[in-house]
Amino acid sequence: MHDYLVPPGDATKVPDKKYVEWKTEFDVLSGLDELQHAVHKLGVGRDLAVVREAIDGFRPDIVFNLLESFYEIPSYDHYVPGYLELLRQPYTGCNPRGLMLARDKALSKKLLAYHRIPSPAFAVFGRGKPVRRPARLKFPLMVKSLTADGSIGLAQASIVQNDAKLEDRVRYIQTTFETDVIAEEYILGREVYVPILGNRRLTTLPVMELEFGRLAEGSQPIATSKVKWDWKYQEARGIELKFPTDLGDELARRIVRTSKRVFRALGLSGYARIDLRVTEDGRVFVIEANPNADLGYGEELHESAEAAGFTYPRLLQRILNLGLAYQAEWRQAI
Repeated sequence: MHDYLVPPGDATKVPDKKYVEWKTEFDVLSGLDELQHAVHKLGVGRDLAVVREAIDGFRPDIVFNLLESFYEIPSYDHYVPGYLELLRQPYTGCNPRGLMLARDKALSKKLLAYHRIPSPAFAVFGRGKPVRRPARLKFPLMVKSLTADGSIGLAQASIVQNDAKLEDRVRYIQTTFETDVIAEEYILGREVYVPILGNRRLTTLPVMELEFGRLAEGSQPIATSKVKWDWKYQEARGIELKFPTDLGDELARRIVRTSKRVFRALGLSGYARIDLRVTEDGRVFVIEANPNADLGYGEELHESAEAAGFTYPRLLQRILNLGLAYQAEWRQAI
């Protein structure tokens, strides 16, 4: 885990862990403890040497990988499982190639287009280059970082209606987050999430929908950073995750089938959450794939797993088993 997210020794005394930044790490450690696994918790900063030293000293059966970036750069996260593979060390979560493909939103959309999986039209604006919108790209557009995750930089201002606003938002994202920018056609519709577990054989967990509740007048229903992470804002506006009951069998099957195709097209493994938009006329668009989705207690993956009959510790054990199975498959491949 990141060195600044290692739960304190007296974490059990914190009255409300819902608001602490190390909640996921604490939840996973608690779940592994409930499973009676012997666990060595390791905080990692900018030095991979501590990982090798811990592996040599503790000799784990598997590494539970909770790192979401390296050098605080999200697109570097694939180097961590890559390093573990060089050490022949089993680990949980997605493989390095899948992480690399999914984190680059433009590259992943190109792969989806090859497989004829619908996703919004888009354009990429590199730092230091003119902001010229292709004529084929129609407003309104959603402007966001090309590689950042977790709704970083997403706000109501991310939806732009003209070229002047597009350039302003592109420059803001480039300057603030020091990344290239992707602008994609904004799909108005229901936002649904499909959690998936597996390597070659995939298990989809129940579909979830983000209901936006009572948004401020003029606001668009998008998962902004505030919607995603501000618990008080969620409670005040009635924003919540639910299991939709009105999709209908045919649409539900298409959503699940599309999500599995995305998982396979990007070469993902372990566990992921596929984010989609469903329009009023029933068209399904893939927004993005999120390998190594948040494993915190009460987050989308856990809530969906619980609806499928998995306790939280059982979900963690399934993820451990998938990591061990992936390593065995990978070794056979080479």
